[in-house]
Amino acid sequence: MLELFDIIEDYINQIIVPLNWLMLFLIIGGGIYLTLISKANPLRKISQGFKLLLKKDNSAVGISRFQALSAVLAATVGLGNISGVSIAIHQGGPGVLVWMWVTALIGATIKFFSCSLAVSLREKDNNGEYLGGPMYYMTLGIKKWGKPLAIWFSVAGLIGVLPAFTANQLTQSYIDVLNPNAMFDIGNGNWKLVIGVIFTILTSIVIFGGLKSIVRVTSGLVPIMVILYFILGLFILVSNASVVPSTFLLIFSEAFNFNTMVQGGFWGLVLIGIRRAVFSSESGVGLAPIYHGQSSTKHGTDEGLVGMLGPILDTILVCTITGLIIIISGAYLESDLNGIVLSLEAFRRLFFGFGDYILIIMISIFGISTLFTYSYYGVKCFGFLTTPQKGKYYNFIYIAAIIISSILTVEIVIGLIDVAFALMAIPNMIAIICLSGIVTKEMKSRSWI
Repeated sequence: MLELFDIIEDYINQIIVPLNWLMLFLIIGGGIYLTLISKANPLRKISQGFKLLLKKDNSAVGISRFQALSAVLAATVGLGNISGVSIAIHQGGPGVLVWMWVTALIGATIKFFSCSLAVSLREKDNNGEYLGGPMYYMTLGIKKWGKPLAIWFSVAGLIGVLPAFTANQLTQSYIDVLNPNAMFDIGNGNWKLVIGVIFTILTSIVIFGGLKSIVRVTSGLVPIMVILYFILGLFILVSNASVVPSTFLLIFSEAFNFNTMVQGGFWGLVLIGIRRAVFSSESGVGLAPIYHGQSSTKHGTDEGLVGMLGPILDTILVCTITGLIIIISGAYLESDLNGIVLSLEAFRRLFFGFGDYILIIMISIFGISTLFTYSYYGVKCFGFLTTPQKGKYYNFIYIAAIIISSILTVEIVIGLIDVAFALMAIPNMIAIICLSGIVTKEMKSRSWI
């Protein structure tokens, strides 16, 4: 089994590098282009985005802006941030945080354009429910070759939204912290299988209830957990306030270390930061517009302002807190710690020796919420490739993948997600750039630019 895992890892590593460079060019280059043509207007309207988020909309069709953003954050905040930033620091050192921040700011503008398009270019199914997201703004906005791009995106999406990372890291956290073998020694492999089955049952209860069931659960859980995580992280940072300034100095000095030992040198370091930021916030990947495309919002640019809050909250806020705690703890210096195990160890060291138990409660709720929300992405992708009515059958594939993912190595899981995300980002960024004129036209009509 281990030999098979090694073969899979080697194959993934061979194809991920060129894909990542292409993704780098499209996301960073495309994001800068979108920032220039919008005159950075979205970033200057962050406060307006928060006002719109809390503004009630009594429309009978679709979901609220708050529910849409909560569902998106449920997919990104948690293991994507808490474990993802650990992996980034493990691979590239403290300096990767700077490049995650840069990517997040650029990603916020990308989110503005993509979520605006998701509302401006969408249609309804036979039941009067919205059909929105990249596959729809591709086909509706790009008449001649939008359909091939949409099919490309949807096929990659079927893999990219599988619960591989979340199920794997959740399972690993329970094994490392709770040590279930101390109660019943059946081996880590069997315990991973048992935990995977439990997650499968819990996930099935929610996802087969459809969109309304998912957003009802996530809109109740996610805001509370984000606030609690922020309070816990802030307490730890205040308790270690004396070393916070030197930690920031270390982060910035390492970010521009041209003699870094990271594979690929300085540009390898930058690439790691971008990859992990893209994974953390999904900016440019095209997943968030699927939820935002179901919003009852009438103006696309209003939804865009709400959508861009995602990278601000999950990468700028949550990832920064997590990264500072990991660096201050010194746990990242131990080469055998990676992923969620690294985060758990950092919290244990800095919070009275039991911070890992508090963190595991939080990531359990975050992780389960992520399992709920990711399934809907796959349903919409499968529904586009077949019919909207048949999309729900993807859930059977999804719940089976939870069990399989729980026993894979973290390296395979990360590699598969990185490849799939890159393959989704490429057609999505091409479409956003081609259709950006629709968004800027609406911005001009509202005297924003």
